Amino acid sequence: MDETVPKITETKIEDLGYDDFFESNRKKLGLDGFSVARVTVEYRGAYKVKNINGEFMAKITGRQMFNALSRKDYPAVGDWVAITELEAGQAVINEVLPRRTIIRRRSGDKNKTGEKTETQIIGTNIDIAFVVESIGRDYNLNRFERYFAIAEEGGVKPAIILNKIDLISKEELDSRLIQIKNRFDTIDVILTSTVTVEGLNELKAHISRGKTYCFLGSSGVGKSSLINKLLGEDIIKTEDIGTRSAKGKHVTTKREMYFLKSGGIVIDNPGMREIGMVDTGGIDNFFDDILVLAKKCKYADCSHTQEPGCEVLIALKSEELDKEKYSNYINLRKEAEYYELTELEKREKNRQFGKFLQKTKKELSRQGHKDF
Repeated sequence: MDETVPKITETKIEDLGYDDFFESNRKKLGLDGFSVARVTVEYRGAYKVKNINGEFMAKITGRQMFNALSRKDYPAVGDWVAITELEAGQAVINEVLPRRTIIRRRSGDKNKTGEKTETQIIGTNIDIAFVVESIGRDYNLNRFERYFAIAEEGGVKPAIILNKIDLISKEELDSRLIQIKNRFDTIDVILTSTVTVEGLNELKAHISRGKTYCFLGSSGVGKSSLINKLLGEDIIKTEDIGTRSAKGKHVTTKREMYFLKSGGIVIDNPGMREIGMVDTGGIDNFFDDILVLAKKCKYADCSHTQEPGCEVLIALKSEELDKEKYSNYINLRKEAEYYELTELEKREKNRQFGKFLQKTKKELSRQGHKDF
């Protein structure tokens, strides 16, 4: 038996992340007669779920497919679901329990018309998001802020893992750490190396039994390698970064949940090239120092880019506010506001089209078309 996963007889539902929040919502929804399980892997049209009785391959009902308005209405890795257990390790997902937290992004994928698709769910019911960057080409403070914003928007606390610290000198590492602390003074920072195993004990100390941790970052930063170290064996396939390009490879192809012997729960994610904003809420929450200044602005709808009497611009000019941080804040807000406006326009088009259909059906009905 795989020693990295607790034996089924020893597993408690709390070890999988279940608590009073989910139990109270299960009762509110009248789902007492169903088993509950956690989604650990998502495949095309199917899911792997786990509970105290074991693991099951599960599918959703036709009713759920019919009622789903968007991708967020389908199960995602991290979700708690009410299931009917069948024979031969099969199950049916009857309902998705309300989510406590969610991490999502605007997907960079495009549909057949060339438009970017809707938001992509990265994971749900996550306690801590470990944002992983490596010392090499990936190191970028603005990218950290992008990840922090999508985590904050979904109610998830972010933390930094700066990986591959064996690649630079102590002096260079100290300099990077000062940069990070100056920019993100309230965020926990863990320095790690899977080569020298430095920092791995500190990382383990940040992981508690029954809590869920999501590893986010670009390809090649070492997310899967770190999780393998936590698991105690090489369960997740990894590859070295190309020596010429120094670019990572997409080895992890799907999101998957793993259970540590210590009782913690970790989610590995494919590397993300693009972290698109979907909401301004997370940006405002993370850039709260700018939000405090913004509330003192002369104009309520101040864009903080050119208005006279703008407290944000005053702080920027006096160097009270970091120039890079300000620039990233403005870019992220513009991106999120554009996306929100696009979504509103889509909903308005759908509403107008619905009204057109109703009007057309009534007109055809008056003309004697029985099908309407």
